[in-house]
Amino acid sequence: MAEQLPYSEKVMDHFFNPRNVGEIINPDGVGVVGNPVCGDVMKMFLKIENDIIVDVKFKTFGCGAAVATSSMVTEMVKGKSIKEALTITNLAVAEALGGLPPKKMHCSVLAEEALRSALVDYYTKKGVSVPFEYKKHTHDGELCL
Repeated sequence: MAEQLPYSEKVMDHFFNPRNVGEIINPDGVGVVGNPVCGDVMKMFLKIENDIIVDVKFKTFGCGAAVATSSMVTEMVKGKSIKEALTITNLAVAEALGGLPPKKMHCSVLAEEALRSALVDYYTKKGVSVPFEYKKHTHDGELCL
């Protein structure tokens, strides 16, 4: 009997063939989030025109789930308004990937956080108040496997 992998085909596809990898020159917003316990670090770059995310790229250092969630969130927000992008939750990212093992759900949290962090940077650069609540997730020392 073949061993069941803990990851869906979509997770594996986004890990082996990540979308939107790289940097945007002169981005409108950059978000950097990470977890020092497990080592996952995500950096997201946004290009925004008339409140529409016209381009998004990422660089992620971490496990396969971290790369896959970064890739998926970029696919989910590209071409969307900021308002639409803000409705995307970590659970929506995980669901779009066909699910994640419980010990890897923190990766979807980091992906959502990277997007929100980049949007905070965008509003800060514009000199306007951030129109949503942003609170970074902490792992409180839990071990990420």
